[in-house]
Order: sequence, then C-alpha cells, then structure tokens
Amino acid sequence: MSKFKCQGFGSTFKNARKGMRLALKAEDCIKVHFFAALLAIVLGIALNFSAIKLCVLLLTIGLVIITEMLNSAIEFSLDAVFKNKYSQMVGMAKDISAGAVLVATLIAVSIGIIMFVPALICLFR
Repeated sequence: MSKFKCQGFGSTFKNARKGMRLALKAEDCIKVHFFAALLAIVLGIALNFSAIKLCVLLLTIGLVIITEMLNSAIEFSLDAVFKNKYSQMVGMAKDISAGAVLVATLIAVSIGIIMFVPALICLFR
C-alpha cells in the first residue's frame, strides 16, 4: 500500500487544515471572501436573523468559498501539469472555473441583498 493511501483519519484533518492555510496564504480572493463572510455572519447575528436565515447565509458563504478553493486547485493543477506554458485549452479551463466563482458570488450577493436590505431598512425606520 502506498504512503498516500493509508495515512489515517487524523492525517486527513491535518491535510485539510494545511489546504485551508495554503488557500488563505496563496489567494487574495479567498481572503476577501473570508472577510466578507465574517462581516455577513456578524451582521446577521446583530440583526437577529432566524436560524434558517443564518443557515442560508452559511450555505451561501460555503458555496462561494468552495468554488474559490476549487478554482485555485484547478489553476494550480493545470499550471503544474503544463509547467506554466500557455495553452488555449488551459486558458479556457481556467476561465470556466473562474466563471463558476463569479456565478457563486453573484448568487451570494443576490441572497445577501434579499436578506439584508429589508432587515436594514426596518432597523433605520
């Protein structure tokens, strides 16, 4: 059995934490998403969002961060395989994965507007 197959359950979480750290170090966009996520969660709690609204908020945040991390993984993988050489197909794959992040972000912004604008309007009335 290879060393990669049988690392144990604890190593799985260790590698996942390492992946999170790498994503936060390597990608400025992920830092922006995490900062926006923190602000949204704090604001949702401050506005006394229901448990369901907070769950929708967390799922939306998760969607954006997961797509951003998958986009980064795709980009790093393609760069490694093709040794950073230009290829139209690689460029297309990277653009498509970046497009997935854009779609997730637009969905998140739309959900944020639907959830936060009415609550903020009520707060300032």
